[in-house]
Amino acid sequence: MAPSPEDHHKQPSTERTIGFFKTLGLFKSIPEASERKDFYSDIIRSLLKVDCIDRGRVLCTLKVNAAVVNIYNTLHGGAVASVAEMVGLACVQTAAGDKEFFLGEFSTAYLAAAGLDTEVEVEGSILRQGRSVVVTNIDFRIKESKKLAYTARATYYIMPAASL
Repeated sequence: MAPSPEDHHKQPSTERTIGFFKTLGLFKSIPEASERKDFYSDIIRSLLKVDCIDRGRVLCTLKVNAAVVNIYNTLHGGAVASVAEMVGLACVQTAAGDKEFFLGEFSTAYLAAAGLDTEVEVEGSILRQGRSVVVTNIDFRIKESKKLAYTARATYYIMPAASL
């Protein structure tokens, strides 16, 4: 017979998991100001400074501040993914012209951590471009040491032109 939900709460592993979620702030309410549309995107955009834009390549600087760190005071994984998506989109925009496109696949490797107040170079480039697909690579390097901290690959699909 399967244990009841009440029995699960008595198990030490369940209590440890609940404690872990509490350290992450999972059971706290979200501030009302953060519930407005594009709040998170605005935070991410405010951290990025564009350094260079070429066809198929975008270079930015990201300043890690308290708004985007995790409980370990390092750049939050969600922020890494969000920045990578934005920079990848910008790369595609440099080459796709007025064509519409959308993100189809995305992967991220978390290799090292960027700490609070660290500057990170974010370089996005097009790896492959076809008629219906563009593959981008986005590297995050610690500015001071040039150490690769995160890398992402994003595949964007170009919308076919409507035939009327």
